[in-house]
Amino acid sequence: MEKRIIKFSPPDLTEAEIAEVAAAMRSGWITTGPRTKLLERRLRAFIAEGRNDIDCTTDENREKYGNRLVCLGSATAAEELNLRVLGVGPGDEVVVPAYTYTATASAALHCGASVRFVDIRKDGDPDTHMPGMDPDALSAAINERTKAVIPVDLGGIPADYGEIFGAVEEKRRLFVPKSPDGTRLGDLSSRIQESVGRVAVVADSAHSLGASAVFRGERKNCGDIADFTSFSFHAVKNFTTAEGGAATWRQFDGIENGELYSVFQLLSLHGQNKDGLSKSQSGSWEYDIVGPWYKCNMTDITAAIGLVQLDRYPGLIRRRAEIIKEYDALCDRLGVFRLSHSTKDKSGSNHLYLTRIPGADEEKRNAVIRELAGSGVAANVHYKPLPMMTAYGADCSRCPNAYAYFRNLVTLPLHTLLSDDDVAWVCECFESAVRKVMR
Repeated sequence: MEKRIIKFSPPDLTEAEIAEVAAAMRSGWITTGPRTKLLERRLRAFIAEGRNDIDCTTDENREKYGNRLVCLGSATAAEELNLRVLGVGPGDEVVVPAYTYTATASAALHCGASVRFVDIRKDGDPDTHMPGMDPDALSAAINERTKAVIPVDLGGIPADYGEIFGAVEEKRRLFVPKSPDGTRLGDLSSRIQESVGRVAVVADSAHSLGASAVFRGERKNCGDIADFTSFSFHAVKNFTTAEGGAATWRQFDGIENGELYSVFQLLSLHGQNKDGLSKSQSGSWEYDIVGPWYKCNMTDITAAIGLVQLDRYPGLIRRRAEIIKEYDALCDRLGVFRLSHSTKDKSGSNHLYLTRIPGADEEKRNAVIRELAGSGVAANVHYKPLPMMTAYGADCSRCPNAYAYFRNLVTLPLHTLLSDDDVAWVCECFESAVRKVMR
C-alpha cells in the first residue's frame, strides 16, 4: 500500500461554512451579533432536546432556549466565568483530576483559588476505561475550603456524575456559602451558593458536546447534568468555531436565567452593560461600566462557522463512530487496552481514541509513535498528567495511577476527513508498530 499522510485532527470545514462566514462579513456584523445569539439558542436547544433542527428564531423558542447558554472566546474563558459567577476566589479550593489538560486547572487559578489534584482510578473507569477521578480520593479531598469540583469528560465520554454528586452531597455538612458583599456579582454568587448548598459540580465538557449519560435514572445530555458546564469549539474539536467555547448552567432555585445570562455578558464584555448590537439602536449609544471585567466574547464570524457545524453535527458524530468500530476491532485483536465510547449508560461524542499498550513504558510508547510518524501517521498522547508539568510542581508521586495510565498511552487520529482507506492504513501501521516495538 502506498504511504499516506494522516494528520491528527484537522478541522472538517465545507463550502457551506465558508459561505456562511462570507455572509456574516457582508452583513456588517462581524463581532458579537445576531449569529452569535442564534447559535447560543440553537446549542441550548441541542443540549436540551438532542435535536439540531429546532427553529430558534420563533418568539416561543427565543423565550424557551434564550438566556441559558453564552458563547465565548474559548472553553477556558467559559470555565473561568462559570467559576467567577459561582463566586470562587482567593482562599477557596477547587478539586481537579490529575489527568486532564491545563485549562481545567488554570481557570481556577485565574480566579485566585487553589487547586487540589485528585488521582484517577487504576486503569480508569471499569466500564469505559476513561481516566476519571477516583471517587474515594475525591471525597477525601473535599474540605471546608472546597467550593467546586471539576470533572472532565475526557475523550467525549461523560464522567461518573453519579459518584461525583454522591461525594459532594456526602460532604454537604462542610460547605459554608460565601456571604453577600453588596456588589452585583458578589451578591449573585452568594445566592447561587446558598441555592446549591454544597460544593458545586462545574463540568469540563470541552470534548463532550452531544454526549449523554443516565443520571439519577434519566438519560441527560452533557450540559444538563452538572451545575455549570463549559464546552470547547477549538479547531481540533468535533464541533468547531475555529476558536470558541460556551458556558451553560442548570436552573437554580430562586435565580432567574436572564439575570445569570446578563452577568455572563458583563463579565465577557469589560463589564459594559450594553453590547455592540444594543448600542447600535438609534439613540442608544450611552452605556455604563459596572465592573472592571474581561474581554472574551464570541464573534459573529466564528459563530457563522458554528451554525453550519451544528447543521452537520449528528453526521459528524456518526462518522466518528464508524471509525471507532474499526479501531476497536483492531485493538481487541491485538490485546491493546482502549476506551469504550458507548456503554449501556453512556454515549460519548467520539472525540478521542486513547489506546494503552500492555507492557510498554514511556520509551516504548514513544517508539511506537515514532514508527507511526515514519509511516505518515500522526499520533499523540492525551494527556501528560498535570502534576508532572513545571507549572504544577513537576511531581506526580501522589498520583501514581495517573502516571501509570499515561506512560503507555497512544492516541490515534480520529476525525471525519479520514476515508475508509485512511482508517485501514492507520490500523495497518499501528499493528505493525506495536508488533515491531513490543516483540
